[in-house]
Amino acid sequence: MTEINRLPVTLTAAGERALRAGHPWLFDGAIQKIKGNGKAGDLAIVFSYKKNKCIGVGLYDPGSPIRVRVLHAGGPARVDEDFLREKLAAAREKRTELLATDTTGYRLVHGENDGLPGVVVDVYAGVAVLKLYSPVWLPWLEMLQPLVIEISKAKASVLRLARNVEGEAAGAGLRDGAVLWGDLPAEELTFKEYGLSFYANVVRGHKTGFFLDHRANRKRVGELAAGQEVLDVFSYAGGFSVHALGGGATSVTSLDISGPALAQAKRNIELNFGDTAAYETIEGDAFVELEQLAKADRAFGVVVVDPPSFAKRESEVTGALKAYRKVNRLALPLIAPGGILVAASCSARITSEDFFQVIASVVAKSGRKHQLLEKTFHDVDHPVGFPEGAYLKTVYYRVW
Repeated sequence: MTEINRLPVTLTAAGERALRAGHPWLFDGAIQKIKGNGKAGDLAIVFSYKKNKCIGVGLYDPGSPIRVRVLHAGGPARVDEDFLREKLAAAREKRTELLATDTTGYRLVHGENDGLPGVVVDVYAGVAVLKLYSPVWLPWLEMLQPLVIEISKAKASVLRLARNVEGEAAGAGLRDGAVLWGDLPAEELTFKEYGLSFYANVVRGHKTGFFLDHRANRKRVGELAAGQEVLDVFSYAGGFSVHALGGGATSVTSLDISGPALAQAKRNIELNFGDTAAYETIEGDAFVELEQLAKADRAFGVVVVDPPSFAKRESEVTGALKAYRKVNRLALPLIAPGGILVAASCSARITSEDFFQVIASVVAKSGRKHQLLEKTFHDVDHPVGFPEGAYLKTVYYRVW
């Protein structure tokens, strides 16, 4: 394991307030002084503003505005194998109920929200995929990876790297998609989600291979889909489409601008139902295709609108809210009387309050009678431990 240095870090008054409030990030402006020169992954021993008292420990990153990623707050802590094992075991315990279901794809570590900032661990059918979003974890990988195997009981592990980590990782002889340990049977694995099967390419797929965060909403749509025609807008790899058919939908239409995504959706459907499912795809811009479906007098019992993030930075928030308003306004005429709109947002910059207000306004302005059924947030394996960790929100309306 690479030698880890210890850096005394003294916070500003504002930095100390942030740490004591439980925030896992200490930005460069929160730091008053650092004793010595550190490298990514060194231990930052954090001291209070005035009393020179140790109030936390984190991983130091000299190349990021997030200068310290907090591992422990409230006093000193020994960061070693036992410390990391305890964090992983606590994370695994939170997933116990989920893992009692017929589900073999889950998130074991949700970064900051599980006390391990800058790293995500997803498990697909017994293969652990570690994705590093910060180079602070490179010196710790030799210790962390065996513990992930131990706690998850995985048969292999794969390393995935965010782009900002690839350069430093290459210097350490690591690359994106590398098998760290064990025997990986294939790049593409098949895992289960409440008994339904999906493909995940853990070596070259987006993120770690699949989007696991909407699992509970996919299951809910399956429950609502019995006997209904379902439209899955921004369907991507077909998660909602598969669950709708599994729940007894009479037909499913997947709409996405990406041909390869629709091809993957079709593969996931055929994996579960062969080529017998009542299923069609529409490749095109959702804003255009929804208008075309309305002109064709199409109607659906359930319409799912789950776009990619419309706001990746603060300057895009106003435009994103307009886009959510427009796409859901276009979706509403396609819902048959008594049908259901499922509207979702994965934009962290958009608050749940703003998003829910936009959808409520769209439904009210449609002039149709409506009933708010439920609002949902993150699934159990995507816990939220600080405000910026909350990004997923979904609302269900029945309209007549």
